[in-house]
Amino acid sequence: MNLVGSIKKGKKFQNPIPTDEAGFGKLIPILKEYLNNKAENTPAKQLGPFKTDTSIYKTLPTNGLRITLVGHSSLLIEIDGKRILTDPVWSDRVSFSKYFGPKRFFQPPLALDELPPLDAIIQSHDHYDHLDKATIKYFADKNIPFYCSLGVGQHLENWGVSKNFINEMDWGDSVMIGSDITVTATPSRHFSGRGVTGRNETLWSSFVIKGPVHNIFFGADSGWFPGFSDIGEAFGPFDLTMLEIGAYGKYWADIHMGPDHASNAHLALKGKIMMPIHWGTFNLAPHAWYEPIERLLDYAKTKHIKLFIPEPGKPTEVKEYNSGWWEKYL
Repeated sequence: MNLVGSIKKGKKFQNPIPTDEAGFGKLIPILKEYLNNKAENTPAKQLGPFKTDTSIYKTLPTNGLRITLVGHSSLLIEIDGKRILTDPVWSDRVSFSKYFGPKRFFQPPLALDELPPLDAIIQSHDHYDHLDKATIKYFADKNIPFYCSLGVGQHLENWGVSKNFINEMDWGDSVMIGSDITVTATPSRHFSGRGVTGRNETLWSSFVIKGPVHNIFFGADSGWFPGFSDIGEAFGPFDLTMLEIGAYGKYWADIHMGPDHASNAHLALKGKIMMPIHWGTFNLAPHAWYEPIERLLDYAKTKHIKLFIPEPGKPTEVKEYNSGWWEKYL
């Protein structure tokens, strides 16, 4: 599989392999699935509150790799002396409106103005649960470099980020953060768009983040595809893979992996430790909010995968670790 350069047909970006994107044709069956659904999509008990002890950021992680899970795919990654924020979403809802749409299960564990100084922000694609207008507007005058997929820069610019700080990346493009961290955009199997028009007119990506000591993979959103093996061959092995396990359903198996395929992707990527992301923050699919992590624990056991599952908001050095934070809310 070609890891260099995205595929385009007219104005539309294409997936690496043929993909059912669960578009308008699937709308009625998807709605029926939601209406007939009896699972605990939203927690019966209030999650949190979680609170970050920001004094921890005054000290570098002893092993050089520490992650704070803000929620969903929003991660503060400290790697080999640099700080990178991924897909930052601080708003209450992931929607075109602040009055309706999926609402977060718990408040962000630290306020935007409590974040330590950042070296970069990675923006994987333009869906509402990854690209949040209000959060981007907060960063607009902070002079922090953004690294985003092709076409996503127009949103950032519209919301006040200076062109000088926007770096759009195609699959295969690499950039340097400082003098020793390389970020490479790699393929994923997903789609894009923030409304009924403009679907797939911006690109979606995963990212390899390689420092002098650590090599990690941020998967963002993706369905399973053979490209994970190619990425593993080209850029692995990885000290950590951060892979989506939530928001799956029978009508969108091609664009969201779920825990079974996510654990397969980790193995294909030659990952040493896997961090599950994209679960336990928003109700985006017809499964119980805790189902993805419970299923992943079973798959990890049978597939001999080491997991890293920190509590939201707790800066945690990367090693095999399961906080089991969700269990008290079941």
